[in-house]
Amino acid sequence: MRHPAHLGIALTIALSTAGCSASTGPSAPADRADTATAGVTTVMSCGRKLTFDKAPERAVTLDQNATETLLELGLTDRMAGTSNLKTRIPEQYRAAYARVPVLNPRILTGEQLRAAGPDVVVASFADLYTKDRAGTREELGALELPAYTSAVDCPERSEPGRTPFDLLFDDYRNYGRIFGVEDRAAALAKKQRTAVEKAAATAAKVRGDGARKPTVVWVYSVFNGAPYVAGRSGMPSAMSAIVGARNAFDDVNEDWPEVTWEEVARRDPDFIVLGDLSERGRPGDSAEEKRALMREDPVVSQLKAVRENRIIEAPGIEMDPSVRSVHTLELLAKGMKDLGHAR
Repeated sequence: MRHPAHLGIALTIALSTAGCSASTGPSAPADRADTATAGVTTVMSCGRKLTFDKAPERAVTLDQNATETLLELGLTDRMAGTSNLKTRIPEQYRAAYARVPVLNPRILTGEQLRAAGPDVVVASFADLYTKDRAGTREELGALELPAYTSAVDCPERSEPGRTPFDLLFDDYRNYGRIFGVEDRAAALAKKQRTAVEKAAATAAKVRGDGARKPTVVWVYSVFNGAPYVAGRSGMPSAMSAIVGARNAFDDVNEDWPEVTWEEVARRDPDFIVLGDLSERGRPGDSAEEKRALMREDPVVSQLKAVRENRIIEAPGIEMDPSVRSVHTLELLAKGMKDLGHAR
């Protein structure tokens, strides 16, 4: 999640009009020009070209989601550094993560990035490429440093009929081509497609087929007492639709809008998903703190979803598009069944 409290850090890199951006997918028109001839691999990325004479050997990731994706693809030995750790690294990645230098546990600076000597930069979010952070894609392009952003944070993500999961699978495909691990990338995409299809089977079993879809509010974090919930454009709306539910805030065209507890109560959701970010350590980050806030609020505490504990907990980081998002999708499908919304 791009939290409202951003950190600003100075950077001095020469400006350039050249640059690199996020990936679109195999079915997106911009990717039709992908090539891999004479040892050169070119990936179209948000209308720009990322060109590689050979597979990168010193990748630097700008956030935890990007880090875990490369670790999942077995690219530990190709990583020169990681940064921006939001929460604890899960067990399946810890041994590999321990072998990669942590350049900055928070937002990476341009100086730190250049000092690592990378041959590619990978990020899940476009706003990590700014002058006061790692540098803009144009600035990095002037240094002939390819800068990749997840396809999910690319304008093409609004293409009709394509979900954030489709765009994640585009990322896997592009990483496979860039790093020369196409088989691993294809296997990962196939495995996760199967998980999505299995969760989608829940949609046919939602209680009251043809009637009103159950509604869900996704609470990511609480900042200064105000909840940040999933809007229409984020991964949670797609996950809700996959399992036959409806995001109660799908009329708000933002990823994570700030709302009020009164507005949550007005939406009167059938169930609530709470993001757990306990390890981050900020007030209101843990799922238990969110439960307490809802129990103490004079209005929200009266909601049926709160009184009957119709609440599902999920790792907060998995609510943003990541290699682990299928896990929360599975939690959602199981939770709906346990709460009686699916047979």
